[in-house]
Amino acid sequence: MRAWQTVRAGAPKEALALCADAPEPVPYPGTVLLEVHAAGLGLPDALMCQGSYAMTPKLPFTQGQEVVGRVIGWGDGVENRRVGDRVMAVTSFFTGHGSVAERCLALDDFCLPVPEGMTDAEGAAFLIPYHTAFIGLVTRGKLEPGETLLVLGGAGGTGSAAIEVGRALGARVIATVGGPEKIEHCRALGADLVIDRRAQDIAESVLAATDGRGADCVYDPVGGEAFQRATRCVAHEGRILAIGFASGSWGRVETAHLVNRNYSVVGVIPSGYDRAFKEAAQARLLDWWREGRLRPRIEEMVPFESLPDALERLAAGRVQGKLVLRVHPDATAPTGGTRPVQEASA
Repeated sequence: MRAWQTVRAGAPKEALALCADAPEPVPYPGTVLLEVHAAGLGLPDALMCQGSYAMTPKLPFTQGQEVVGRVIGWGDGVENRRVGDRVMAVTSFFTGHGSVAERCLALDDFCLPVPEGMTDAEGAAFLIPYHTAFIGLVTRGKLEPGETLLVLGGAGGTGSAAIEVGRALGARVIATVGGPEKIEHCRALGADLVIDRRAQDIAESVLAATDGRGADCVYDPVGGEAFQRATRCVAHEGRILAIGFASGSWGRVETAHLVNRNYSVVGVIPSGYDRAFKEAAQARLLDWWREGRLRPRIEEMVPFESLPDALERLAAGRVQGKLVLRVHPDATAPTGGTRPVQEASA
């Protein structure tokens, strides 16, 4: 089978090699073998090329955390699967059997049906961004209607999902972006206010927009300096949700400041939850999707041969919304988004 493999540590163009005869993955207990149609791409894929992501497998490996495909087999302990079923899933990327290949292994307890009317591209961009936003804002952040939500890095795939979920929960949403070209993207998602961090001070802008109260909840996939600025504008009894470190470093907690300002820093990761929880979260998210409140924003459906270029763009922060890799030639493209869908040439 054809598969992209990370063969050395470095930038994506240096680390990735296209293998024409990679070995077929063999399902192990609790996994499902899929024919891959489309693979969602995220910043962790670029970080795995560098070896700086926590769950990076040993070299060489095939990455890709998100997938839409059809079931062609499964391992021991897997029940209620049928060959040919169309599913969206989180892959066994941590064992090196990710979705940037013609076949991959999916985790059975995070392998869910694709609803009627959802394209392959949209399904491949759905699970991780929206479930992370749901766990962060609903389960961990306890976001209430009428509260103010600050989303750092609002134009990225994770931030975009958080804006939409925040709006669906009835919050007032403020988003930050890095450059004026990304402002309209967040406005189209439903952000009430968009702050260009390159031209405006995040803390001053949030405090001005909230009459000095600050944000009740901060969704932070960025870390670093953005996290520090958020600590200056989080409300009394506010919650800062630590999602990721797109800046290259995690936010550093100053305990004395946290105590004196009476706010919380909460870690968020969409793992460790059982199948019943994931199915319940998916049901609520799909209700919002059917109502038109959630719509994965796909900037581009990338040709299979163009994966290194796509991950270079992600690493450089030049993507609005999500990139999806077309693995199967018949994979269905996105139906809409905040920017015109591009079909780039290889």
